[in-house]
Amino acid sequence: MNNADLIVKTLKKAGIKYGFGIPSGNVLPLMEAMRKGGIQFVLTAHEGSASFAADVMGRLTGKPGFCISTLGPGATNLSTGIGSAFLDRSPVIGITCNLKTEQLGRRIQMYIDHHKLFEPITKSSLAFRKNKVSPILQKSLEIVKSEPFGPVHLDLPEDIALLKTNEKVPLIPKTKDIRKTSSRSIQKAIKILNRSDKPIAILGASTTRMKNPNLILKFLENLQIPFASTTMAKGIISEDHPLSIGCIERGKRQIQREFLSTSDLIVGLGYDVIEVEYEAWIKDTPLLSIDIEKADTDNSVEIAHEVIGNLDFSIQNLSKEIGTRKRSLWDKNIITKHKVNFQKGLRPRTKGFAAHEAIDIVRHILPKNGIISFDVGAHTHQIASQWTAYEPKTFLITNGWSSMGFGLPGAISAKLASPDRQVVALIGDGCFQMTCGELAVAKRLNITLPVVVLDDSWLSLIQVKQDRRSYELYGTKLNERSPKSPPSHYFGVPAYGANTPDDLEKLLKKAFKNAGPSVIEAKVNPEHYMETVFD
Repeated sequence: MNNADLIVKTLKKAGIKYGFGIPSGNVLPLMEAMRKGGIQFVLTAHEGSASFAADVMGRLTGKPGFCISTLGPGATNLSTGIGSAFLDRSPVIGITCNLKTEQLGRRIQMYIDHHKLFEPITKSSLAFRKNKVSPILQKSLEIVKSEPFGPVHLDLPEDIALLKTNEKVPLIPKTKDIRKTSSRSIQKAIKILNRSDKPIAILGASTTRMKNPNLILKFLENLQIPFASTTMAKGIISEDHPLSIGCIERGKRQIQREFLSTSDLIVGLGYDVIEVEYEAWIKDTPLLSIDIEKADTDNSVEIAHEVIGNLDFSIQNLSKEIGTRKRSLWDKNIITKHKVNFQKGLRPRTKGFAAHEAIDIVRHILPKNGIISFDVGAHTHQIASQWTAYEPKTFLITNGWSSMGFGLPGAISAKLASPDRQVVALIGDGCFQMTCGELAVAKRLNITLPVVVLDDSWLSLIQVKQDRRSYELYGTKLNERSPKSPPSHYFGVPAYGANTPDDLEKLLKKAFKNAGPSVIEAKVNPEHYMETVFD
């Protein structure tokens, strides 16, 4: 076999089933190896979408996501989703197929130094060389699945891909367990919890990679601690739980901040500050941080104690040692009242078809175990706070990287990873313009995927920011608002217009029965974003 075959055999042995990308001549040897070796190549419309799709595949399967590009502009395009995987802690292998080894570093068409490009946004950037393919693969698979998870970039010169090899498929390394915290650290955390009358727990992104997230539920129920979550941790515990107070630092964030300020202790459970720094909201409330890493804060944050290490171990031992000796003094009626007021504030009275109405309809139609993938914009803040997530890994967004363009490729990847679940993409019209070409990918794959576009004719998040700075609204209007229906199709994917809540409900039910993808353009009034996004 050649080295391309060796790479594919190794990745398949590691559990990889799909590779997303766009070919060039340099990519063809790897694609041919994929065809023979049983990893499906998924042709995307843009390399950025390929790396976003790989990010989601890594999150949902626990196996590394896999994406491929050519050199130069292919690599720079791929870097957007690779950066997403880096800050959102997703396991991804990204391969750039390069010139021949002898041409590297010369002034040749399309050549750039890929390692300088990827080093700041990956855990490691490595190069395949003659007789050094198998050890590089083994090292990469070990790095990508060590905490915190993240992407590894591999550079593959064309001559190395085609070179015959006697190297063996390496052993697939097991995920390294992060070190366990000490008993002394656990005991100190228990003393702090026992001194607290009204603690609140905030669940963060690190909890999404726990082996047994139910440990968190048992711990919080035992002590009757109310909890909120960051955007990426939504659904780790079902948000219909009576102790849940919803998502922080998104829509109507001031309501959440006010409630959090009534606590005498914030317990950060797997709280990764890459989503939002503590300084934004914690004020002078002491912090007990329980995470895999030390919290990155400035001197304004009062850190009572940090339990650093394996989250499963830490939470399990906290529960075991503390027992039920100290329950919080929270009044359940106060928690319920707060939650009701928070959700009510997110749905102000709005003329016509409000964006929050459209979001509620999608939540109503999608099953509790269904998966939503959405994009970045004003609707992100609304969805994050308003949406009820019932299960882990059903709520897909980039929050550490926060790039537009994530929602549609993320939904396509989610449907490939979880074919038996219903998946919906819920994106803004600006995001749709950016990635609408990926509809052709969904059609080619023949997957049932409703794509609901919140059409408000503006880059609404930027519009809100311009308004708050008293700037003129300039450069953020996407198109003139029109009552007309959308075109009959995009790239052969049928498209429908929804001008009312009833329209959207009927069309979405129909879309889930279709054999392939469909687009529903919901013409919504975005006026309430001015009130809900940052207040």
